[in-house]
Amino acid sequence: MESQINWTALAVFIFFFVLVTVMGFAASRWQSGKSNKGAHLDEWGLGGRNFGTWITWFLVGGDFYTAYTVIAVPALVYAVGAYGFFALPYTILVYPIVFVIMPKLWHAAAKAGHVTAGDVVFGRYKSRPLELAISLTGVVATMPYIALQLIGMEVVIKALGLTGELPLAAAFVILALYTYSAGLRAPALIAFVKDLMIYIVVLVAVVLVPMKLGGYGAVFSSARDAFAAKGGATGLTLKPQQMLPFASLALGSALAAFMYPHTLTGIFAAKSADTIRKNAIFLPAYTVLLGLIALLGFMAYAAKITVPTNNDVVPALFNALFPAWFSGFAFAAIAIGALVPAAVMSIGAANLFTRNFWKAYVNPSVTPAGEAKVAKIVSLVVKVGALIFILFLPTKFALDLQLLGGVWILQTFPAVVFGLFFGWFGSAALLAGWAAGIVGGSWLAFADGIKPVHTMVVGGDSYTVYTGLLALALNIVVAVVYQLLLGKKQN
Repeated sequence: MESQINWTALAVFIFFFVLVTVMGFAASRWQSGKSNKGAHLDEWGLGGRNFGTWITWFLVGGDFYTAYTVIAVPALVYAVGAYGFFALPYTILVYPIVFVIMPKLWHAAAKAGHVTAGDVVFGRYKSRPLELAISLTGVVATMPYIALQLIGMEVVIKALGLTGELPLAAAFVILALYTYSAGLRAPALIAFVKDLMIYIVVLVAVVLVPMKLGGYGAVFSSARDAFAAKGGATGLTLKPQQMLPFASLALGSALAAFMYPHTLTGIFAAKSADTIRKNAIFLPAYTVLLGLIALLGFMAYAAKITVPTNNDVVPALFNALFPAWFSGFAFAAIAIGALVPAAVMSIGAANLFTRNFWKAYVNPSVTPAGEAKVAKIVSLVVKVGALIFILFLPTKFALDLQLLGGVWILQTFPAVVFGLFFGWFGSAALLAGWAAGIVGGSWLAFADGIKPVHTMVVGGDSYTVYTGLLALALNIVVAVVYQLLLGKKQN
């Protein structure tokens, strides 16, 4: 209803949204490379491979720490307590992996002009089936991830008092247009504003909210009492049975994180391997921010917030404790935080389709300008698909598919990474391992009701482990056995 609209918050929200829209359209002339703007896939899809340390830091941080992170991590902490903090060790473990692996992957891509993980795999193994498998996995795993950014936007738009699907659709039309125009430069430029806004919002919240609620002692006491009343596997500390799934979720998520097309796009767009190494050192600063964001889930109990769904916790907390203008600023930061990763995700998926399907099977002689044109159109289709996905399917289904997408994308790890360090595996063995991991991981996930962990009984004791890691273990075992049986006959 109109009377429910928070006009002050809405005005601030619109101001910052318009600001980033203007920046998005202006980005096509920023950091442009030598070739004609947008006329080459390197220019449109990778920003001319010209991003230095700071631009890469904001871009990778922007598409790794998303709007849904700001919404979902506090929501999970609000729901289950300490178990929701698995995102912190995950975002600590990921950077040593980035430091060791990603400079080598960047060298392979830069040397041969690769744009996607599929390009890297084909360049190494000369196998179209393996290239297609890796590329298809990337596109499918990315779609629900884009849809989850829409969920983040949907939550804050609803908190402003707006109803219906038109505001969400309008925001994504704007995103689609400036991504089409500027390519990767748009989210890279907007990421500066987005990250600055998120830092301001979180730092203000973690200082002022406890002051309003009687300090952190009162915050943790309220959360402890709430979890005690709720019972089950909740609390301020992990239960013994939660430690193994907590650790395996963190490790598996860390291995999977930079296999996604959007995170690899940020890596391939870097100017040099040293840029990536520096970012692996600097990016943990975002983990500090993530830990502070997670605490908002505990603060909601001290503020006596009640919400229809866990995802509404953060917007409800800001609406309850802050003036309308600051709520509008916070909601704008979260919504803009959806635009950056959604744009990079759609670009990453478009790059995969263009290079590893269109060029490989439809038009092998396509020009660089033709590649860029196809990628632009596909980026629009991907966004429309994600919008339809979220408008017509239940939110829970999107979240379930995203969890399954994490299991799937982890199965690309051997094909993408192993060849950078040793040449023992051939394409047939890696393809067999990929198929086993995809089928086995999907079967376990569906058998468990699309839960991210699976419980095994070994010798009378039960062990709960991240499903993606179990599938990856199967993937590697099958690849090793297949390679041993096949010997040196394959490439």
